Amino acid sequence: MTMRNNLRRIRPWELALTAAVMALPLIPTGPIEVFSFVRAAHAEEKKLDTSRLVSVGGDITEIVYALGEESRLIARDTTSMYPEAALKLPNVGYMRALSPEGILAMNPTAIIAVEGSGPQEALAVLKNASVPFETVPSAFTRDGIIAKIDRVGTLLRVPDKAKALEEKVAADLDAAIADAEKRPEAERKRVLFILSAQNGRIMASGTGTAADGIVKLAGAINAVGAFPGYKPLTDEAIIEAKPDIILMMNRGDGAGTKNEDLLAQPAIALTPAGEKKAIIRMDGVYLLGFGPRTAAAARELNTAIYGG
Repeated sequence: MTMRNNLRRIRPWELALTAAVMALPLIPTGPIEVFSFVRAAHAEEKKLDTSRLVSVGGDITEIVYALGEESRLIARDTTSMYPEAALKLPNVGYMRALSPEGILAMNPTAIIAVEGSGPQEALAVLKNASVPFETVPSAFTRDGIIAKIDRVGTLLRVPDKAKALEEKVAADLDAAIADAEKRPEAERKRVLFILSAQNGRIMASGTGTAADGIVKLAGAINAVGAFPGYKPLTDEAIIEAKPDIILMMNRGDGAGTKNEDLLAQPAIALTPAGEKKAIIRMDGVYLLGFGPRTAAAARELNTAIYGG
């Protein structure tokens, strides 16, 4: 249940009291009413029925499977391509272009979606249909992955399983990060992640993205870390970035830009990566998913960048 729905169930005097307490300075007062409100909100979340669950986001689906709770799943979105068993589930569309009609046709009891799913119009239809829609925050860091597992485990009411998975994933991530950090800063290579290169326009990853996060976990440097999000680059910006490596998703459908076409672009050809034809391609869900397999993806990328 969302907090909005929780608030509707609170009597007016309780809501007023809670608002008054929250407006007070943050000093250790510890009123009983605050704890009562927190317990009530937690109790509402515990009532979430996930017996017929739709997962939106490849990382969410992977976590559900890793927790051993896949029997609850009745549908998934197009980014949920791992494990292979997930492909047998009905597909409700791309996470950012969800069809509320398609989801509602599955008769779900709940939807768990990664942050950024939408569009908002679709979410409004689902909420109006009284289908619980829970969002899982996404941060492209080691701690962000652990927090995701904890949130999904809480929603599924399997805290013990979640704790065990968190400990396993955290240990794996810590080991991968420690290995990557052994490399001196002066020896770290500059990586340009290219999201797309249609019609000669290079769309690259700046900061705050999954690509930026995985490049850093792999012990490399984002060659264009001066801007947030994804932006098209001018030829001058590409040359000034001086990437040693170009990183792209391996789409597998033949629709992506071929290496020879990318290297034929004058700006790319003038970079160290272009001169050495240094292009790395990896499965997008694996590379950018920031789920239970991220430590393995970071290691694989590190090996591809620096060699075994």
